Amino acid sequence: MKNTIEIVLFCFILISVLACKQAHIENSKTIQKPNILWIVSEDNSPWLGCYGDSIATTPNLDKLAAEGILFTNAYSNAPVCAPSRNTLITGIYSPALGTQHMRSTYKIPDSIQFYPTFLKDAGYYTSNNSKKDYNTTDITGVWNESSKTATYKNRQEGQPFFHIENLMTSHESRLHRDSIPRNHSPEDVKLYPYHPDTPEMRSDYAVYYDRLQDLDTKIGKILDDLKNEGLSENTIVFYYSDHGGAVAGTKRFATQQGLHVPLIVYVPEKFRHVTQYKRGDKVDRPVSFIDFPPTLLKLIGEDIPAQFQGTPFLNPENDNNLVFGFAGRMDERINMVRTVTDGRYRYTRNYLPYRPYGAHLQYLWNAKGMQSWHKAYLDKNTNPTQSAFFETRPFEELYDIKNDPFQLKNLLSEKKINKEGKSGFSLLSNTEQDKIRKLTKALVDWQIQNHDAGFIPEAMLQKLNNNGLIYDFTHSDSYPIKEIIALAQAAGSAGHENFDQFITALRSKHPVKQYWAAIGFQNLKEAASMAIPDMKQLIFKVDSFVGIVLAETLYGLNEKKYAFEYLLQALDHEHLMVRVQALNALDSMNKIPQAFKPKFQELANKIQGRKRPYDSRLAVYLLEKNR
Repeated sequence: MKNTIEIVLFCFILISVLACKQAHIENSKTIQKPNILWIVSEDNSPWLGCYGDSIATTPNLDKLAAEGILFTNAYSNAPVCAPSRNTLITGIYSPALGTQHMRSTYKIPDSIQFYPTFLKDAGYYTSNNSKKDYNTTDITGVWNESSKTATYKNRQEGQPFFHIENLMTSHESRLHRDSIPRNHSPEDVKLYPYHPDTPEMRSDYAVYYDRLQDLDTKIGKILDDLKNEGLSENTIVFYYSDHGGAVAGTKRFATQQGLHVPLIVYVPEKFRHVTQYKRGDKVDRPVSFIDFPPTLLKLIGEDIPAQFQGTPFLNPENDNNLVFGFAGRMDERINMVRTVTDGRYRYTRNYLPYRPYGAHLQYLWNAKGMQSWHKAYLDKNTNPTQSAFFETRPFEELYDIKNDPFQLKNLLSEKKINKEGKSGFSLLSNTEQDKIRKLTKALVDWQIQNHDAGFIPEAMLQKLNNNGLIYDFTHSDSYPIKEIIALAQAAGSAGHENFDQFITALRSKHPVKQYWAAIGFQNLKEAASMAIPDMKQLIFKVDSFVGIVLAETLYGLNEKKYAFEYLLQALDHEHLMVRVQALNALDSMNKIPQAFKPKFQELANKIQGRKRPYDSRLAVYLLEKNR
């Protein structure tokens, strides 16, 4: 009798477990995951009606914002497409991978997956129409479909989709092709205060407003198509731009105008449970592209992979978020900038302060507005605010971007000295002093955490990439990141008390330390004269990327023979980035000997397909400049 009861009880439990399991299976079939549509525009800051722009004609995006969530402090992590898209596709800051330079395509570890892989594994149909530009080696199999004809309509019946629609309508190149505004008057536009009031600049603004109107029309058609397919209430829609721009001095520069992007997220009623924000909300919390991949995985109820460095942003889980930005080489111009903002203040470090933003860059100078700005500067028709773009920069900057969105008043300006001779820092309010301490520490901690590869000269990055992985080097003992950051900070601040530190680093055999010691002497200018014997002795013994900085420094110390001799041979170097670095150095010099002209001409004659390589672009410019 007892055994019979036990058998009956066992059968009852087994049937119950099986029934529960079957119920779970049936329920899982009925739980619908949201479709996700990303609409991505190119090169535009928030010049939209929903962001308060009274000139913009953007009714479709304005409606989307009214029905969705508008983020007022959204940022790209880089002010140009390829590095910003690299951060997006990996969910990892590009300087952590060594992929921060424009169109560098350096390799990344095999263990790192592109985020659509995780959606595909979760059952999503992934499609991309059609730009990639990931700034690294592509990974096959990420997309079910990626082409100019890719669409979510090719998925299986009932399958959720993740689709990206990339729109080139607002790309910077539209300012090169179009010079006649159609719907917006040049007289009506409001110029940024750092732009001179020229007819060409006004025309660029008006033309760009036209392009944004065209963009809005295309987005309206995409949303209408979604509605006609009966998918509007099953699809979460994101609209954003890949970085700021596109008028002169925005795209490519790690400033508020280069990094600030529009971001609108529409969540249909069916999926309101995924966010605490309401329709029509305006969210001031700072978010950036690093946060997008984890937000996607959170939306579809999947675990967030360990590789993702950001935080989901559709719920106010972290209202004290910081956004980090970076800028490296932009085409043929070398640069290194790191910046951080809390949405109120922006702190920036210019690690190469002697390189002005406004160095001639072939593609940027295609715009008539850019040409007119440069001409106005050369003709001395610009005020100090407008001239600053073409002049050297401070190592450190701090701006109250809420009250100074165009970053006109550097709160750390060295010129801000009171009658007692106290520095700019001591003149800051207690709140500002506290903010600079927190942001400075946050930026350095971020660079240490990411083993920031930006401190490595790109010619060395090329070599590391050819022989293995940049990532492996930066995460080894061979790259003492804390020491290098401290040295680079000393180099940027150009304090005389750092002379011995630079000498020690220059005499070391560590190429990265030698490079930043050379930059320290470059920034010291005449105060570096005591190091001339060391520089002469070492210039032909160190790596080329160090020797080029020493040559430029020796030129400034009137040791021109050594400088020109070294730079002339550097133009024959096998590595492109050595030649590019040497040409950047030569551009900083007032008069270049005629002996360089044949070499410039040789480089200028190089054309690959329809485009000139970076060294060829600079050679063409230097021939014209020194004609």
